[in-house]
Amino acid sequence: MALSIPKGTRDYSPAEMAKRNYIFDTIKNVFKLYGYLPIETPAMENLATLTGKYGDEGDKLLFRILNSGNYLKNLPGELFNEDEIPALTAKISEKGLRYDLTVPFARYVVQHRNEIVFPFKRYQIQPVWRADRPQRGRYREFFQCDADVVGSASLLNEAELLQMTDAIFAKLGIDVVIKLNNRKILAGAAELMGRSESLADITAAIDKIDKIGLDAVKGELAERGITPEQIAVLEPILLLSGDNGEKLDAIEKIFSAQQGAGLAGVAELRAIFDYVKELDISAPVELDLSLARGLNYYTGAIIEVKARSVEMGSVCGGGRYDNLTGVFGLKDVSGVGISFGADRIYDILTMLNLFPESSLRTASVLFANMGRREEIYSLRAVRALRSEGIAAEIYPDAAKLKKQMEYADKAGFLFVVIAGENEMASEKFLLKNMNDKSQRELCLSQLLEELKNPKAR
Repeated sequence: MALSIPKGTRDYSPAEMAKRNYIFDTIKNVFKLYGYLPIETPAMENLATLTGKYGDEGDKLLFRILNSGNYLKNLPGELFNEDEIPALTAKISEKGLRYDLTVPFARYVVQHRNEIVFPFKRYQIQPVWRADRPQRGRYREFFQCDADVVGSASLLNEAELLQMTDAIFAKLGIDVVIKLNNRKILAGAAELMGRSESLADITAAIDKIDKIGLDAVKGELAERGITPEQIAVLEPILLLSGDNGEKLDAIEKIFSAQQGAGLAGVAELRAIFDYVKELDISAPVELDLSLARGLNYYTGAIIEVKARSVEMGSVCGGGRYDNLTGVFGLKDVSGVGISFGADRIYDILTMLNLFPESSLRTASVLFANMGRREEIYSLRAVRALRSEGIAAEIYPDAAKLKKQMEYADKAGFLFVVIAGENEMASEKFLLKNMNDKSQRELCLSQLLEELKNPKAR
């Protein structure tokens, strides 16, 4: 049988893990700098927690887990008809793998509300799963790096998330554009169309505009029951051009007679852009009125980030959600968050060759094993290096030196330390640089000083 892994998942070698950890550490350090605290939640949640939060299309992408034991026992035969599959699934599966980190976080906030000090700022770096069709930049198992703040409706939080996003991508060296919109503006557009009740359908279709184009979106809206006259009301809003101020002025004029949700969305965006002017954000921040983000729980500002030098979907996204904890019984707790797609960031850094040299190193110092006495002599140096935070190890077998050197080269060690009879007699070590092949004899204190130099590692 040919061994394989499920489509849409990946193995990671030590070298690849070193690169991934560089991404995680970069993101985590910025999160911590802004006062966000780490939490973790289980890989699986009760389906009652997950379903109904992502829209119909999101619910279809949930990985469901079969109940343990004889889950088919005592089920009526009529449930096995094709038309009854949803009812059958509900009977045999009560848990599912998490689709994102935001809904589990909302559940966490409600469940632990008596232990949390609001406003509560948390970050979370864990895998999520979606039963999607695998393709470049889209996986069934992937890591998200989330930062959210709940318990505050201040738009300063949105501005801070934009500032964090800019800082992270600047540190990673990825040239990005940050796109902004507001779900209230989309709600205002639905009101103008006379289809407020169809907001979820409208945003689900608009969310695909970058993938399938405007004409295909119009076709999908028609399939969802939106009339040509109603689509004609929406289209000019999606096609508004100009700079951010001009677009806001134009959309405000469109909504001026309405005095509804749309004007509130415009006011919120104006406030966020005022913050942006003061924060010295280096990445361009653009108002994109076609930005929808199909997740149903967003209620205010929505954010999406795209790499400018690579054709790929969004690498980061998020927004404001006012009602998410309310569905779990805790009302009036507004939240806003951002999520970084670590796997897409990894692919971009690989394609553009942007990983720094330090992130490519998986090993540091190898001590050659020349025999039992030499082992004992080398072990004290290994212990001394480790106590200084320098990764060091000794080859486990007294093999031929050529074999050990070949191993060190293939495993990516920066240095090999050799201690034979001559070195032991003079209480020295022979340090060999695997990059330039130079070598020097050093005493233990000199060896420590040499390898403590960050440039040596």
